[in-house]
Amino acid sequence: MFYQTIILGAGAAGMMCAAYAGAGTLVLDHAKNPGEKIRISGGGRCNFTNLDVTPENYLSANPHFCKSALARYTQWDFIELISKHGIAWHEKTLGQLFCDGSAKQIVAMLVAELKSAGAELWLNSALVKVDTHDTGFSLEVMQEGTLRKLTCANLVLATGGKSIPKMGATGLSYDIAQQFDLPLLPTRAGLVPFTFDQERFKPLAGTALPSRLSNARASFDEALLFTHRGLSGPAVLQLSSYWREGEDISVNLDPENQLFNTLRKQRQTEGRRQLNTELAHLLPSRLVEFLGQTLPLTQRLADQSDDALQTLCANLRDWRLKPSGTEGYRTAEVTLGGIDTNALSSKTMEAKTKPGLYAIGEAVDVTGWLGGYNFQWAWASGHAAGVAISAKA
Repeated sequence: MFYQTIILGAGAAGMMCAAYAGAGTLVLDHAKNPGEKIRISGGGRCNFTNLDVTPENYLSANPHFCKSALARYTQWDFIELISKHGIAWHEKTLGQLFCDGSAKQIVAMLVAELKSAGAELWLNSALVKVDTHDTGFSLEVMQEGTLRKLTCANLVLATGGKSIPKMGATGLSYDIAQQFDLPLLPTRAGLVPFTFDQERFKPLAGTALPSRLSNARASFDEALLFTHRGLSGPAVLQLSSYWREGEDISVNLDPENQLFNTLRKQRQTEGRRQLNTELAHLLPSRLVEFLGQTLPLTQRLADQSDDALQTLCANLRDWRLKPSGTEGYRTAEVTLGGIDTNALSSKTMEAKTKPGLYAIGEAVDVTGWLGGYNFQWAWASGHAAGVAISAKA
């Protein structure tokens, strides 16, 4: 069976590519349903893009690579698409857009789009073998227990990265890329919680507060959540993509720099109270109790000089911690690294040394921030490859 284009992976990027690749397109996926990561994202409502997408919201060894695709298919283009399908949406914090209803609406939309473009979708279909062929590529696929032999002119790698293996994530795209001599960059878990030895923050599990997390490379003002295993929450997930093993992070528990002035005023009226009592009005009480193990918080507020209060607040604005690691691919939202962008055309996503081979989405060394940026990369890179393939026909 010959297809003009075979796309490996019925996720966000793969289905988007199929909607634009033209007739004679087949999408393959080993899962029993398409778009499983879409379905579970955003608490089931899919944070499908962000109002403020810029190339600066992405990590890559080549920070310029993502610019072309993002410029040619923007967040406004995707908003127009979902509006055409009658999908209601709303903005949450920091420009993040979510479905009013269910993420399943996005999946259904993409399936409808690819089918209206004439593409086929095979689920429960596992790739057994791929090789070169005089028409381009040959594949052996086990489709629901039957071995199928297929050939195609264009092969698109859209199987994602290694994150959330319980949903079937593998390094398949990386294996195929290596088979065809495309270079890979080291991969690691991104947008992932930090872990600490000996359940250091177990007494604080469930405690959350606004914070600023930073290191030498980046800084994020968002919520911090303490867990049994360590630290999570948006600020932590964001910084994890910029963190390396063995490094310290700085936690600022007073990102708006209000604690000193507030404590100074309270000293006038509540001077007989202990520091920890007054701090518990400003920070979560369990956190104050925890901090009291290493900071002098049982003294009277009236006995604190301005210098003493400044020192205390400085400690709370720069709480140095060294994670022992992260929770890894098990809970990571994305995979950093992957197929080297230097091996691909930024306009078409086609391999420079292997005509007809394309790589899109998370498989490529382009990783977005938390907040809809990775879906926008999936839409944009899938669109870029699909349009390029259609133009070749």
